[in-house]
Amino acid sequence: MIEPLHHLNGMEIAIRRARVEDAEAIARLSGQLGYPATAEQIAERVRDLMGREDSAVLVATEPGGEVVGWLHAAKLFTLTDEPSAHMVGLVVDDRFRGQRVGRRLLAEAEGWARDEGCGKIVVRSRLGRERAHAFYENLGYEHFKTQRAFRRRL
Repeated sequence: MIEPLHHLNGMEIAIRRARVEDAEAIARLSGQLGYPATAEQIAERVRDLMGREDSAVLVATEPGGEVVGWLHAAKLFTLTDEPSAHMVGLVVDDRFRGQRVGRRLLAEAEGWARDEGCGKIVVRSRLGRERAHAFYENLGYEHFKTQRAFRRRL
């Protein structure tokens, strides 16, 4: 992946694939999203995902190299639908929200999904995240389902 520069509000933002060295920043941002994790946990997860063709973990960096956002998308193949990409997570540092960083990360993920033969990208967002819902709707995403999520620890 080429690391293009995007000029946003006078600041150059680079979008690139995540690296293990980004783990501390990704962990900090995951906490802002409400999913706390240690840098060690994130480093292990990034290592596992780096070699997978069915996942894209992207980071946005400011000119000094600081990671200010990340996005994880994964391909999903099911019997009931065409291949699709699912955005597993997206967070932009509180200090950089409203500066189009999330929009750029999402555009890169959409390009990756198209290149991978996915017919659509799906985003799930918690009910209380009204700002996130408005963000996606403003980008042309449609609300198509409300559901409950269940899990069981193994």
